[in-house]
Amino acid sequence: MHIPDNYLSPSTCAVFGAAIIPVWTKCTKEVKKEISKKKMPLLGISAAFSFLIMMFNLPLPGGTTGHAVGAAIIAIIMGPYAACISVSMALLVQALFFGDGGILAYGANCFNMAFIMPFTAYYIYKLIKGKSTDSKRDYTAAFISGYLSLNIAALFAATEFGIQPLLFKDGSGMPIYCPYPPSVSIPSMLIPHLLVAGVAEGIITASVYSFVKKTLHETGYNNEKI
Repeated sequence: MHIPDNYLSPSTCAVFGAAIIPVWTKCTKEVKKEISKKKMPLLGISAAFSFLIMMFNLPLPGGTTGHAVGAAIIAIIMGPYAACISVSMALLVQALFFGDGGILAYGANCFNMAFIMPFTAYYIYKLIKGKSTDSKRDYTAAFISGYLSLNIAALFAATEFGIQPLLFKDGSGMPIYCPYPPSVSIPSMLIPHLLVAGVAEGIITASVYSFVKKTLHETGYNNEKI
């Protein structure tokens, strides 16, 4: 799902870069309110967790990749604001040191994977779980939130690819940036995410959630997010 440089126009990158700045600002303020200084290292741990998961990616047609992100489980456990900051940090390290995702496209990648994904995962989880205390429903909500949020983020990325040849062409009518229209970019992105990456995200989300919940229960520690 990482978008490389030169697949989005500079103006598109600028729009998403401008859009993600107020999101980071809001998330930073909320994290300071919600998370104590003693728990701040959890942001780094969450970023490392997301970074590790995203390293296992499946190359997709057109130069991007399909993979789990880990944003859903971070959002469920620590809240969507903390998840946004953690995943953004992971994406920054990947872009700067590993060339996974473009520097100019960093804002777009963060918009998709650090904003859209954790927030949709968090609210989907809350919607499905409701006030139920049933463990099966809890784990089902975690799986579905991970599965759906990843595919929603992939849909955003595919749409960003798809609008490029519609908006940016040279004098002969040829695409300047990504050459694939929505009829190609959306199926190419969504099919592998629906069949493979989304399932992996759902399994990771439900499994880690189950482990953390059981561990907290055994230690008697009451985590408000869980």
